Amino acid sequence: MPRTNFQELLEAGAHFGHLKRKWNPNMEPYIFMEKNGIHIIDLQKTVVKIDEAAAAIKQIAKSGRKVLFVATKKQAKELVSDLVKAVGMPYVTERWPGGMLTNFPTIRKAVKKMISIDKMMKDTSWDNLSKREKLQITRQRAKLEKVLGSISDLTRLPAALFVVDVLKEKIAVREAQKLGIPVFAIVDTNSNPEDVDFVIPANDDASQSIKLIVGAMCDAIREGLGERKVEKEKEDADVASGKKAAKAVNEDSDDDEDVDDEETSDDE
Repeated sequence: MPRTNFQELLEAGAHFGHLKRKWNPNMEPYIFMEKNGIHIIDLQKTVVKIDEAAAAIKQIAKSGRKVLFVATKKQAKELVSDLVKAVGMPYVTERWPGGMLTNFPTIRKAVKKMISIDKMMKDTSWDNLSKREKLQITRQRAKLEKVLGSISDLTRLPAALFVVDVLKEKIAVREAQKLGIPVFAIVDTNSNPEDVDFVIPANDDASQSIKLIVGAMCDAIREGLGERKVEKEKEDADVASGKKAAKAVNEDSDDDEDVDDEETSDDE
């Protein structure tokens, strides 16, 4: 069953592209028609592409790896952070920190700095600092939290990037390409789909369109994590069952040895 359908996408305004004069010719396969100087996206293709992207993202989540969501545009920030936070994936909805992927060790150092400040604030040494020192550290912590708080659990490079606006997040896309990290993206008619591994042709400005598509990806992640949990529980049960069987065999073996010892004693 499809993750979304034509009607849902239509109601969300996902079919509205940009003005014809702003189009990227590489988006031609995904354009249905032109109306009043605006390109209309072929939503039948969007439905198919959402399913393809969701299936791939589900497998990433099932394998225990992370998908980093990037959406710094005003109409996407809050709804993306709410949806993605609920499935425990990292996200960037403030400014993209340059070199976040290509210079990942430096970013991790900044995250560790934030964690060390948290520890310091709980320590007794915090009370010995002056008001000015406390204020400076608190401001530094707030600045780090704003940029890095949502990626504090990202201990290694993500397995994939999900981008809401390819043009706005071009630095993030470029970094992912350099490292061979697959890019999933909502791609509007003014963007280049050739920069993206999993293209979802749709309106990347309408909040309802963004919410519907990101929601479908989060549902896929939820399913992947659920299947991972079931498989792990099954593996744990199999291991426990194997240990139990091995213990029973060992006990039988010990009983046999005791019988043999008794028979030997009787013979003597």
